[in-house]
Amino acid sequence: MATQRGTVFTISAPSGAGKTSLVKALLERDEQLQVSVSHTTRPMRAGEIDGVNYHFVSDSEFRAMTAQQAFVEYAEVFGYWYGTSAEAINTARADNTDIILEIDWQGAEQIKAVWPEACAIFILPPSHRTLEQRLEGRGQDSPAVIQQRLAEAEQEISHYTIADYLVVNDVFEDALSGIRNIIGAERLRTDRQAIALQALLCDLMPSTALRNPE
Repeated sequence: MATQRGTVFTISAPSGAGKTSLVKALLERDEQLQVSVSHTTRPMRAGEIDGVNYHFVSDSEFRAMTAQQAFVEYAEVFGYWYGTSAEAINTARADNTDIILEIDWQGAEQIKAVWPEACAIFILPPSHRTLEQRLEGRGQDSPAVIQQRLAEAEQEISHYTIADYLVVNDVFEDALSGIRNIIGAERLRTDRQAIALQALLCDLMPSTALRNPE
């Protein structure tokens, strides 16, 4: 008998598009979702908690984990390394828990290579000017870094085609609703529901020999 497994969702966006806030709101409103906490060599920012926002590790620790093939995906972003633990995702999926990954387009592409059934979502800002204003409003970066992030954003957005869905984060609640609708639709896909509803399908078609979904 086929075993039901959790779904992997990836959310990617250029810096400042609002993916972190969207993921936080998703987790608050959907108890079936669990976030995958990435490892990073980036310094901890004010208000961040190790093991909650990220697993903060040194360069040497990250290299050692890479050598041990601990990451299902990893990439360098703005001079720092980010990686996703393969063990953490496999454990969550085995428990039939849907897991969400907040990663860049490179990571989403690598996830798709490992799990083609993963659902990739890309978040777009409503305009270039809005993205610039959001980066300035965070108060985290110097003007030079903001310009670097804006230049990088154009390159990142050019890879939107790796995603299954595009969501524009203009009005926050609308963007959040769109993502929740995507997640809901993915959970109702026939290949997933056929596993979850095996008993019901057998009851409804007692004279039909059902082949267990693979």
